[in-house]
Amino acid sequence: MTNSEMEPKHVPVLLQRCIDLLTPAIESTSSPVLVDATLGLGGHSRAFLENFPNLRVIGIDQDAAAIAIASSRLAEYHDRVTIVHSRNDQFLDALHSANVDHVTAVLFDLGVSSMQLDVAERGFAYSVDAPLDMRMNPQGTLTAAEILNSWSEQEIAKVLWEYSGEKFSKRIAREVGKRRAEAEFVRSSQLVELLYAVIPAPARRTGGHPAKRTFQALRIAVNDELGALRQAVPDALDALVVGGRIVVMSYQSGEDSIVKAEFARRTTSDVPLGLPVTADKIQTPFRLLTRGAETATDAEIAENSRAASVKLRAIERVAA
Repeated sequence: MTNSEMEPKHVPVLLQRCIDLLTPAIESTSSPVLVDATLGLGGHSRAFLENFPNLRVIGIDQDAAAIAIASSRLAEYHDRVTIVHSRNDQFLDALHSANVDHVTAVLFDLGVSSMQLDVAERGFAYSVDAPLDMRMNPQGTLTAAEILNSWSEQEIAKVLWEYSGEKFSKRIAREVGKRRAEAEFVRSSQLVELLYAVIPAPARRTGGHPAKRTFQALRIAVNDELGALRQAVPDALDALVVGGRIVVMSYQSGEDSIVKAEFARRTTSDVPLGLPVTADKIQTPFRLLTRGAETATDAEIAENSRAASVKLRAIERVAA
């Protein structure tokens, strides 16, 4: 079996829309720099490198396994690619390590990658039994098992509610407390069995797999995904040149809320209403490129089921 056959299948989400939105920025300069702030398997980056022969890409990812695959896929463009093993909340440090101060375009494709879901041992998927890990960076110290075994019931319930909207969060947390007193949580099958026992049958018949929300919430907590995003998006906006653009694809309401709020802050004038000011004082340095959040078409979802929950927002710097 060849290396390409061993690699997980990867269909980049909303690829053409990302290209369409970022092309004006990339084509506005002779030496454009794109930061793929969630490199993953490199699908988006490869497409941009193929389309723009003068483009330099800086790819950021905290998952060493994903970096290994992306490095292989992007090997033919090695002279135009810099890959940084880091979380994206170290966005500015990643630019510094690549000897870059300002960038032309930024792409965030948030959440868990297809590769992470497909590798059972990582513990991201509820459909197969695996260790309760869920670390995107295996060098991290916090795991899903540690949360379930050592965090208070109140803390667990808060994570489930705030990060996934799980309406049975308190009930689930209480049951976690009871069961861990008898045996620690080690395998994903233990958690899935608990969720089937706790969530009422009528609720299990709607909204997808009953474990979906709990696994999502634990993954977000393990990797501090929302905390990282709150730092990464403002840093990326600050690093943009005039005419530069950012596209963010999120898959969970907490992610989208952070992006929406930061984009709104950057495109809203802080001049009090009624004051006699000149037009340049009212103009904000950024403008929105999308009206609300864009979603995938039925055809895109059929090609890649991960696109079903995507929300895409884009913004452009129009002034210093």
